[in-house]
Amino acid sequence: MVLCKHKQPSVPIPTLLITLLFFLRVFLVDCQILETPSPPSDFLIPLIPDILNFLDQRVVQVIPIIQTFKNTITSDPFGVTSTWVGPNICNYTGFYCGNPPDNLTATTVSSIDFNGFQLTAPTLDGFIDQLPDLALFHANTNNFSGTISPKLAKLKFLYELDLSNNFFSGVFPTSILNIPTLSFLDIRYNFFSGTVPPQLFMQNLDVLFVNNNNFMLTLPTNLGDTPVVYLTLANNKFTGPIPRSIGKTSSTLVEVLLLNNLLTGCLPYEIGFLGNLTLFDAGGNLLTGPIPGSFGCLKKVEQLNLARNFLYGEVPEVVCALGNLANLSLSYNYFTKVGPLCKKLIQSGVLDVRKNCISGLPDQRSGKECMAFFLVPRTCTHPRPSSFNIVPCQIHHWTKPQEKTKRHLLSYSALSRNRLVL
Repeated sequence: MVLCKHKQPSVPIPTLLITLLFFLRVFLVDCQILETPSPPSDFLIPLIPDILNFLDQRVVQVIPIIQTFKNTITSDPFGVTSTWVGPNICNYTGFYCGNPPDNLTATTVSSIDFNGFQLTAPTLDGFIDQLPDLALFHANTNNFSGTISPKLAKLKFLYELDLSNNFFSGVFPTSILNIPTLSFLDIRYNFFSGTVPPQLFMQNLDVLFVNNNNFMLTLPTNLGDTPVVYLTLANNKFTGPIPRSIGKTSSTLVEVLLLNNLLTGCLPYEIGFLGNLTLFDAGGNLLTGPIPGSFGCLKKVEQLNLARNFLYGEVPEVVCALGNLANLSLSYNYFTKVGPLCKKLIQSGVLDVRKNCISGLPDQRSGKECMAFFLVPRTCTHPRPSSFNIVPCQIHHWTKPQEKTKRHLLSYSALSRNRLVL
């Protein structure tokens, strides 16, 4: 306004305002020129009128990125993208602004939460990988597909990535391994295949959900290097043994789901070292051998599921003596004996031993079926087979199991499609 008092503008003010409003509409509302291909984003930025200087430049720069992505969406049943209009991105549904760590006075798009929007788009490439300040991206229950861009590695602030319940495919997205700040990874319920790279278990993650994909081959032997609290590998096609290195996760691992794979071999004695474990589920595999006595050291375990395997021998009394057990499922195996403590758990409904080979109990396998199983020599490969009878925590005084109220276990939520886990 001061300049207008000393120097006449070369363009009349009404004309100038009309021109500015035109550019605002073209570039910020519709983000397209009628019957003209959209120019690249680096061409749009210089044309944004000076009237937008009140907006943080970090926000201004992502406007064309969001609008380009909007144009790729082929289905929006809830009309979410109808709010993606105008310069105030912070008011777009699903977008959240914040202050980036490298400039606390700046404003930027810091989080995106598309959970449950059911948006359909052929790819996310050119979208989230172009938002340099993104810290959180959640997209559970959408219809996104394609592969994951290697450019994700450029996102230096990203710490939560949830791509669950979509249609992504291809091998494990190794670009994720190069995100330095990532602590939460959820890619369950997709169509990823191949194997998981050993480097995955060297990432500084707290949560790792890769269940319900098509991963196969053996689990990396360095699985025990992971610092995760929640580990869900269920409903894939993993083969081979459970790595003995799992015992190294004793200080962090709380819940682990390995159910419904093709895992073979014996239960590692080292599982008994997981002193913080509350949930261990390896049901629906091809595991064999006895339950190691070390399982009697899982003092915090509440849910222990080993059903539908080829386990045999006596159910260890030290396991039935665990005071926090709310559910011990050993059904559809070939166990032959239970002691008095285990019988009490059967009576209370905590222990399920249906379809085994235990004489005197109801609902067991037929004698013919049990005989056929034991006619085949059964061995359990371990450097020290005698260690299966050792209880390393040296429990001398067993306590009577108490009735426990089953609490919500986070990892089991990951087994439900459309279920948010955090």
